[in-house]
Amino acid sequence: MSTQNIDNVLEQQRKFFQSGVTLPVTFRIEMLKKMRNAVKKYEDEIADALKSDLGKSPSESYMCEIGMVLSEITYMLRHVRKFAAKQYVATPLAQFAAVSYKQPTPYGNTLIMSPWNYPFLLTIDPLVNAIAAGNTAIVKPSAYSPATGEVVKKLLEECFSAEYVAVVTGGRKENEALLDKKFDFIFFTGSTTVGKEVLRRAAEYVTPVVLELGGKSPCIVDNSAKIKLAARRIVFGKYLNCGQTCVAPDYVLCDASVKDELVKEICAEITKQFGANPLGNPDYGKIINEKHFERLCGLIKAFEGARESTVHDEEKVMFGGEVKRETLQIAPTVLDNATWSDAVMQEEIFGPVLPIITFTKFDEIFDMLKDKAKPLALYLFSEDKAHVKAVTERIPYGGGCINDTIIHLATSEMGFGGVGESGMGSYHGREGFMAFSHTKSIVDKKTWMDLPMRYQPYIKGFDKLIRKFLR
Repeated sequence: MSTQNIDNVLEQQRKFFQSGVTLPVTFRIEMLKKMRNAVKKYEDEIADALKSDLGKSPSESYMCEIGMVLSEITYMLRHVRKFAAKQYVATPLAQFAAVSYKQPTPYGNTLIMSPWNYPFLLTIDPLVNAIAAGNTAIVKPSAYSPATGEVVKKLLEECFSAEYVAVVTGGRKENEALLDKKFDFIFFTGSTTVGKEVLRRAAEYVTPVVLELGGKSPCIVDNSAKIKLAARRIVFGKYLNCGQTCVAPDYVLCDASVKDELVKEICAEITKQFGANPLGNPDYGKIINEKHFERLCGLIKAFEGARESTVHDEEKVMFGGEVKRETLQIAPTVLDNATWSDAVMQEEIFGPVLPIITFTKFDEIFDMLKDKAKPLALYLFSEDKAHVKAVTERIPYGGGCINDTIIHLATSEMGFGGVGESGMGSYHGREGFMAFSHTKSIVDKKTWMDLPMRYQPYIKGFDKLIRKFLR
């Protein structure tokens, strides 16, 4: 879509929103139902597109993308009337006689920019929130997942007119053109680097934003953890979508006394979940493109080289490491005896490579993590309530799980989002509705009486009453 076409669509959406068509809750419900029906209609095509872009199996595509979108729509249909209603609050006696309330209102014309790793879920989920809140939207899928982007375009264009919801496909040129425009709200999911640019560009128009970014999410395993179960759940969370998940455990931070047992169980669990030859498993996916494939291969090679240069006889790649260049696949890989100085610990991995770092005393983890960027997620495997309390209270992170991985984002009852370098704002369910809404605070003052205390000339007797009210 050309810059001129983007201007035309945005102007049409402004007029459409200003007409008030999107404001009635009945209209929003009707649009959500249309979207739900379309998702069901195109379920097979969506799954085929995800297989083409990322090698996802039908089961994983439904569990992690299609089904979660349908769940979010269903949740919003059940609750949107309540979310959109006035919320009455107490009125101070000094404002007598009046009624006070908060009124959620849509921002207006919104921009949703989505990533390639969960290209259907992370495009449609925020759109569900935008529609429920009464906005119009321009949706920009990632160019790195073109098959899914085309299905999204087909689905949304069948559901909605461009003056209400429009899809812009393309790459960097189209992203630049969109960020040059004035929107009322921007929702971005992607890397921290690009997120900073989105925030900078939004600041030119003082446009509010929600940024869903990433970071190196630690997975802490203490000496009280149920190791076999921990290994099973870590392997699920780490190697889901070949590690290309913003909340995947980036690395394991493990008590040295249980490290050998944990590594053994993780390796056994990889074989159990993916087979003896994961690269031959039709349900095991692929890396999104050659650029990221080469980056991940480089991290593994750099780790091997670093281990060879040490005087200690340390294990290098403890498990996996096999690659299949023609299909852009990398087997689930475990890197034992990693250090903070390794290349693999200098960036978010975003692939099926799991470094293991150890500690000897639990309190060491707070010093280890205190100067690190705030992660999007943190996972703790522990049966020690004191450890759970300390980690959840003392370490800043977006969200996470105790004794599991990833599943905290799979509920509409809790907001999902980052903090610091991993993002700002949250969405899902009510949090998503509110993210796409501005809440007006309104006092409805009655006219049948008017207290004279606030008006000049000021009188001492009135001053005493004011002091009684305002204390």
